[in-house]
Amino acid sequence: MMDNKKILIAAGGTGGHINPALGTAGYIKEKHPTAEIVFVGTADKMEAKLVPEAGYELRTIEISGFWRSFSPEAIKHNLGTVSKLLKSSSQAKKIIKDFKPDLVVGFGGYVSGPVLRMAAKMGIPTAVHEQNAFPGVTNKALAGKVDRVMLAVDKAEQYMKPKNPCVVTGLPVRGDMLKGDRDFARAELGIPDEKPLVLSMGGSLGAKPVNDAVLGLILNKYKDNDCVFLHATGKNGSWFTEKLEAEGVELNANPYVRVTEYIDIPKCLPAADLVICRSGASTLSELQALGKPSILIPSPYVTENHQYHNAMALVNNGAAEILEEKDLTPESLTQRVNALLSDREKLAQTGRNARAMALVDATERIYETLCEIIK
Repeated sequence: MMDNKKILIAAGGTGGHINPALGTAGYIKEKHPTAEIVFVGTADKMEAKLVPEAGYELRTIEISGFWRSFSPEAIKHNLGTVSKLLKSSSQAKKIIKDFKPDLVVGFGGYVSGPVLRMAAKMGIPTAVHEQNAFPGVTNKALAGKVDRVMLAVDKAEQYMKPKNPCVVTGLPVRGDMLKGDRDFARAELGIPDEKPLVLSMGGSLGAKPVNDAVLGLILNKYKDNDCVFLHATGKNGSWFTEKLEAEGVELNANPYVRVTEYIDIPKCLPAADLVICRSGASTLSELQALGKPSILIPSPYVTENHQYHNAMALVNNGAAEILEEKDLTPESLTQRVNALLSDREKLAQTGRNARAMALVDATERIYETLCEIIK
């Protein structure tokens, strides 16, 4: 179906947009080696590094979002955004005319807007993928123009006015993640069989409210020796280990408390019995795929508060618990962790509920949807 076809993929800004796009591109190339795939992104975001590293050509346009502030700095930025918006349509049109794609697909980020709008206007088959339970502004605007809207969460459709019915595909999860085995992962990490592993993380940069709460959680519980903690501080959490040791936690002598800047998610997540984390779409897809119970702390700093909506999609299915940042303290987090670890049946059922929500064939579903459009 896609042999010798030209496919243009627009994705940018964050790994949450780019990685599913790369996963889909890789799946298409695996099935159709003669397909020609080109990406569109910006020159100053993550796609500028990730896309070429994956072996794909990246063509760039200038685009940015608006800041919701009236500060002098925000006004200056927003004037620049207006200027970029005016240029971006002509830049997108040139890329499309030069490449002559048979299909244009958007995976999110501001870059998807001008590219998909122009492709739809030019009569080229189009699709967008929305990864969040509450769709972003760009995809809401595109829904009425493109041929197909693909969703990670069915709830998102109620916020959109699509030209055609939406298709729930899920969000692609890395193949190495799906192969994760709890017993093997625990043995590799040296986690004792009888000790539950509490895995916590606040993102690659390190969210200070999450770090603060987890620090207090560890200080409240480490003397109990009833679980193992593995915490990723992120880039901005270098103070975490110093603070722990200043409070009397000797990390070198305590195998039950482990702290690192980053963790290898495919290696560590399968070993976890309880996960404390933000509620980005990709993270939630991984938790569902592996059936992991979690305490979700949505970031309140993201557009449209979409992490809260993502979290509630699981909470409403008994597949996670939510602890909003406004209610997050070492004490409130400790209380939640103790309650879950002391009720192993509830913990296990929460994990089963998460697994029941998983769409582990998301990449295949996306591929089949795109084949229908291009046909």
